[in-house]
Amino acid sequence: MSLPAQISASLETLGIKDQNPGSSTGQNWLNTSAGFFSSLSPVDGNKIAAVQATDKATYEAVIQKAEEAFLTWRKVPAPQRGEFVRKLGNELRVVKADLGRLVSYEMGKSYQEGLGEVQEMIDICDFAVGLSRQLYGLTMHSERPGHRMYEQWHPLGIVGIISAFNFPVAVWSWNAMIAWVCGDVCIWKPSEKAPLSALACQHIVAKVLRESELPEGISCLINGDYKVGEMMTQDFRIPLISATGSTRMGKIVGQAVAARLGRSLLELGGNNAIIITENADLDIAIRGALFGAVGTAGQRCTTTRRLIVQESVYDTVKERLKSAYAKLVIGDPLDEKNHVGPLIDQDAVKAYLSAVEKVKAQGGKELVPAGVLTGPGYESGCYVKPCIIEAENHFEMVQHETFAPILYLNKYRTLDEAIAMHNGVPQGLSSAIMTLNMREAEAFLSAAGSDCGIANVNIGTSGAEIGGAFGGEKETGGGRESGSDSWKAYMRRQTNTINYSTALPLAQGIRFEI
Repeated sequence: MSLPAQISASLETLGIKDQNPGSSTGQNWLNTSAGFFSSLSPVDGNKIAAVQATDKATYEAVIQKAEEAFLTWRKVPAPQRGEFVRKLGNELRVVKADLGRLVSYEMGKSYQEGLGEVQEMIDICDFAVGLSRQLYGLTMHSERPGHRMYEQWHPLGIVGIISAFNFPVAVWSWNAMIAWVCGDVCIWKPSEKAPLSALACQHIVAKVLRESELPEGISCLINGDYKVGEMMTQDFRIPLISATGSTRMGKIVGQAVAARLGRSLLELGGNNAIIITENADLDIAIRGALFGAVGTAGQRCTTTRRLIVQESVYDTVKERLKSAYAKLVIGDPLDEKNHVGPLIDQDAVKAYLSAVEKVKAQGGKELVPAGVLTGPGYESGCYVKPCIIEAENHFEMVQHETFAPILYLNKYRTLDEAIAMHNGVPQGLSSAIMTLNMREAEAFLSAAGSDCGIANVNIGTSGAEIGGAFGGEKETGGGRESGSDSWKAYMRRQTNTINYSTALPLAQGIRFEI
């Protein structure tokens, strides 16, 4: 089955010119002997292209290239590094439609969400350009006369980035753009389920590097399964690993990096809830819950997975949600009339079906039934029905993150009870409360309220805005990306003391006479 014409055109524009690209890493100096693996679209089951996997020898060549580039890049003034990122942002503006379309087709999210993901990349470029002139240190007063103390920040070196399929380009950019203005170089291992979107980005970056006469090793790409990722996590030459994925994966990465005393920045699973109080604007609440639960077919780490509703409005919320779900249109994500696209692959479909059966066995009651769609337009076997299940918060499956459009519904009496239920899961990424009552909102945002890294009022759990630090607590990993002072994760701090006096006084008044 041939690729849709618009996808073929976008691949051509993005530099992916045949279905078995010989230099599929976008790095022409590589000569790997590893085999190929296929990128399959969950939209229609088509093979989009074959991509070269990275073997050990290729990996070593990438490391060498990155190390050489770092020796040059770390000496470039930060504002000039920002200028490179500015140019990259402009290139992304040019190819936004084509890259957004590829993201949509390769991953399965709606075209509008694909465009939104590329816009996030553009936004983080803009943020990083400003940041390149704001890598501030501190000065402090010394207790010793004629001394000055200050601290400054230096680049770490190579930053290894492991990204997930659900945001195949945006999360890489959150890390790379900030790492680059900090003076680091990056090696990116994308998900093997969405390698072509990464390859397209590598082509774009390589173009800007050539035009700027900068070393190609500033941005490197490696491809393959978890074994390729292990090369990075176990490599002492990479001081920081930023990994996005499941909690299970994050624990493996965190342990491997800690064993060599490296740093890890982990963005892991979420089990996000919205509390809907009796003082909520239900129009806003229903809309926020709906997109949060079904956007990206439930395959966001910030997806709304639990609704905790005050008992006085519970039946109203339940009926309005059932009505809204009945209006969802599921199908080809490139067709903007459709609201929900496919899951990433048939393994994800199996996990969805298994979760539904398990929670029902534990006592859950389906309000909007689950199911797999078949027939014309659903040939890939990856399209499922978003479902709603009444289930107690303590049920095993409710405590677990399933990457699919399953929404669990529960009720509460008091706000304290609701917050306890909200926090009563192992994950701690995103959270929200829907209320027009200031006391309820402030209680939710207080130290005794949400225990998540992100806490919202009258907006849903899904959708991060560039500029605010993104990340979570508990089994979400504790990492922060894309805003605030997250840049500090990509640099090393150095404290400096300068003696401009004619004496050598010691700290704490210690005397040492000879």
